[in-house]
Amino acid sequence: MTRILVVGDTHVRQWDDAHPALREAIRGADIAIHCGDWVTMAAVEGFRAEARQAVVVHGNSDYVEVRKALPYREMIEVDGVRIGVTHPAWGGPEPDPPALLPDFPAELFGRLDVVAYGHIHVPMDEVRDGMQYVNGGQGYPSFRVPGTIAWIETKPGGLFTVSIETFAALL
Repeated sequence: MTRILVVGDTHVRQWDDAHPALREAIRGADIAIHCGDWVTMAAVEGFRAEARQAVVVHGNSDYVEVRKALPYREMIEVDGVRIGVTHPAWGGPEPDPPALLPDFPAELFGRLDVVAYGHIHVPMDEVRDGMQYVNGGQGYPSFRVPGTIAWIETKPGGLFTVSIETFAALL
């Protein structure tokens, strides 16, 4: 079994400012995915240093240096499970998650099993038309909103489960 952490929208300038429970979860993950909106490269480097294996993309709130250094989308395959990672830059009302699929054209990425994404600050684990959409929520607690993360646990043969976890009590 491989434990994959999915988090995004941490919005910290220095990684030391990230919530201690989030940092502990990252250290406990086999793979840590960050779905964008870090703000600075210092935060990215701190995340990478703490993770055993890191998969990262940039978000719409990231400084230009971060957007230039990190991709908009990534894809990994673990135990036969294919996971696309992105941080859409939607403006206005949030579209349905299937609007993310054009970011992963089959001719470049093949078949996906999961799309992990950031941006909406709301945890999500939903299946639509056979595609699993996972959003870890927001990687920090804020006024009356806990910090949240998602876990994808994979097993050989393309089997996986998803769970959402609150890592900080309500403020």
